Amino acid sequence: MRPLDPLQAAEGFSLPGGIMTQLDHQLEIYDTTLRDGSQQEGISLTVSDKLRIAGLLDSLGVSYIEGGWPGALPKDDEFFVKARKELDLRNATLVAFGSTRRPRTGVAEDPQLGALLDAETEVICIVGKSWDYHVTGALRTDLDEGVRMVAESVEFLRAHDRRVFFDAEHFFDGFSANPDYAMSVLGAADASGAERLVLCDTNGGNLPEDILFALDGVTATLPFESLGVHLHNDAGTAVAGSLAAARAGVRQIQGCVNGYGERTGNADLCSVIPDLVLKLDQPVVTEDQLSKLFSLSHHIAEVVNISLDPHRPYVGTSSFTHKAGLHTSAIARRPDAYEHIPPEVVGNHTRMVVSEQAGRASILNKTAELGLEIDDDLARQVLERVKEKEQVGFHYEAADGSFELLVRRMTGWQQDFFHLESYRVHIERRSGEPVSAEATVKVRVGDRRHVTTGEGVGPVHALDGALRQALVTAYPEIEGMRLSDYRVRVIESSDGTGATVRVLIETSDSNGSWGTIGVHENVIDASWEALTEGVVVGLLRIRPQEI
Repeated sequence: MRPLDPLQAAEGFSLPGGIMTQLDHQLEIYDTTLRDGSQQEGISLTVSDKLRIAGLLDSLGVSYIEGGWPGALPKDDEFFVKARKELDLRNATLVAFGSTRRPRTGVAEDPQLGALLDAETEVICIVGKSWDYHVTGALRTDLDEGVRMVAESVEFLRAHDRRVFFDAEHFFDGFSANPDYAMSVLGAADASGAERLVLCDTNGGNLPEDILFALDGVTATLPFESLGVHLHNDAGTAVAGSLAAARAGVRQIQGCVNGYGERTGNADLCSVIPDLVLKLDQPVVTEDQLSKLFSLSHHIAEVVNISLDPHRPYVGTSSFTHKAGLHTSAIARRPDAYEHIPPEVVGNHTRMVVSEQAGRASILNKTAELGLEIDDDLARQVLERVKEKEQVGFHYEAADGSFELLVRRMTGWQQDFFHLESYRVHIERRSGEPVSAEATVKVRVGDRRHVTTGEGVGPVHALDGALRQALVTAYPEIEGMRLSDYRVRVIESSDGTGATVRVLIETSDSNGSWGTIGVHENVIDASWEALTEGVVVGLLRIRPQEI
């Protein structure tokens, strides 16, 4: 990456150039989220999930989408049938994945190869053993048969006019243990017509220098242009190894969105792709497609129902978040001071979080981000107020909604959406029955008094329901808001059950999410504070009020 000019204009900076010359061939991104990624603990994709994700991957511009293993899972058989009817791929080619024929079985009689043909994809990727230890120990056959299994399977599929990719399973371990056998497997696949020879680090324990060492040996007889890599992340170096292989000259990089996969996962394409485009000048996707990366990553995380780590490179919500006063002061003057790329390039954005470590510049940047204009004097007052509040347990970096309300109140603003008269919560537990909660809320909305009751599985759930009933007539937009996260933390445990607690609530609607906070010795009161502030912030986003 070229060093950035320290005198570039504060309003932005240009994209970095590459450190290497352009390769004489286009690198390919092969996504295996729908097959290898779905092997991650906690992920179970339906056919509709897989179709939805395939459409998203196509919009990202990957070259190949591995759809699944027909013949092994009925769900994958159904996926390929529906994919032919429902998927309109504009950028990617759909791939069916399977294995070579079984030992001592003819290719024409092998049900796995037949199922691969039935999937009717243009490209088929088959996996075969390239580590002699697995051939003799797992397959329980001899090495010559191991080579024949690969050669005959590729020949069979090629005879049926399919393009064939070959995944050499455990290649790097196999090359280290018995390079002659590992190379004989690759050579057989190549001679039989395999278009890509993909070197797999199936155990994920090889470092980038191990990958390069093996590549040096392989390319003594086979061209770089036919090679790919598929790296697992057990040693934490799958992305680094993939980039090293790309720089060395391989044609294809395989991986998964968000690094999904069994054990510790696969090479994370949400890091590999922007690294290739922005750091190595390899246009594996277009600028427009790259700008969708953040939203695509989060969209797929929602589909698989696993929260995305906010600190993931490029696509995490904290990837371009600044907290310390020194950093935020520099960011205000030079946007490239602490950001290695413009976050908008991957669809992300710069965030300023406010905490006791903040400086005046942090306050000004954060309020500007929220659309609030304050002067330097008020910024200093806000900073002191934040420090006071955080000393007693508030935590504004996780509660941008409550920070917005704090700033507004310090200008003299008061919300007039509704005013609390009182609330009451009743908890009941009958023998043999689950706990139930009932809440009554009395609020005024304008000149009208509302008394409503809500039921729920707990007191906060009941309060939320009662408040919504009281407000929905005046503010129908509240039906689009939902409480998406609720967390309680004891701040000081020395007082036992009377300890001060901090409640963080995340509220969301179709346009985004925001955090609010409550701190009190009574967990219900802390929850009510966070809950009502979440509603107020949501209404402000729909019905803005100037300060």
